[in-house]
Amino acid sequence: MSRPDLLMIGAWPQWDMDALERDYVVHRLWEAADPDAFLAKVGPSITAIGTRGDLTVPVSLMAKLPKLAIIACNGVGVDGIDLAAAKARGIRVTNTPGVLSEEVADVALYLMLGIARLVPQGDQHVRSGKWAKTGFPLATRMYDKRLGLIGIGGIGSAIARRAAAFGMPIAYHARKARPEINYKYYATAEELAANCDFLVAACTGGPGTAKLVNAKVLKALGPKGYFINVARGTVADEAALLDVLEKHEIAGAGLDVFLNEPNIDPRFFGLDNVVLQPHVGSATLETRQAMGQLTRDNLAAYFAGKPLLTEVA
Repeated sequence: MSRPDLLMIGAWPQWDMDALERDYVVHRLWEAADPDAFLAKVGPSITAIGTRGDLTVPVSLMAKLPKLAIIACNGVGVDGIDLAAAKARGIRVTNTPGVLSEEVADVALYLMLGIARLVPQGDQHVRSGKWAKTGFPLATRMYDKRLGLIGIGGIGSAIARRAAAFGMPIAYHARKARPEINYKYYATAEELAANCDFLVAACTGGPGTAKLVNAKVLKALGPKGYFINVARGTVADEAALLDVLEKHEIAGAGLDVFLNEPNIDPRFFGLDNVVLQPHVGSATLETRQAMGQLTRDNLAAYFAGKPLLTEVA
């Protein structure tokens, strides 16, 4: 039996690439010197795409793949995939929800603790030798502070479970209230921000949440409030965020995601009230292996004529 032709938009970890090479004819788009010529040659035979949450699959690419039947995303975010175009053509789309929720929640918590307890500054204070010469400024505790979650899916729920152990009152904003959840619901992000100390973005990306955390929301958060983003860089109005951070109109921010990653706005580098991370929410060995396995299992299920494990609605 011939192996299906799989177009890889970008590299996956080597353990996944080795498995894919065994089961598919793998075509590496990211290595092509001339992508258009490459697609003209291999495009007619491609039935599947392998991609990542930080990459794009636009309609212009799909148009060059007449036999494309499935797009498997190694990541939970699918805002880089033109879902409307895929649906119109009957192309199936899968992602990796669930398997990374706990790790991303861990990152949210350490960003909260890091910015509130001045962890980077404390580390530098010790390393520089200043500890023996001068005291260290008082920080802000996280215990019993109010948590406001934007998004209450798998990641938001995992963050809430951890925050509960800190004695934090929890509230949330989502497109609609969820009666089965016992946390207080706010109909707008601005209302939520006005009633919390830590505002954490844990929602999906895409047009529906673009610049959801805008200047009004950040002003409502106020000078004692912290903004944490483990969602997508597009969720925040980054210009407004930089403005309030520079003016100290919020207490600080912990950020794992940005616009234009990895070439982020250099204004962040001069701020002393931010903790910055290089989009590492799911970056543990265990989780990346589980994500790759789930993505490959979805591809295998499709070509075996079985139900997909995690199809995007």
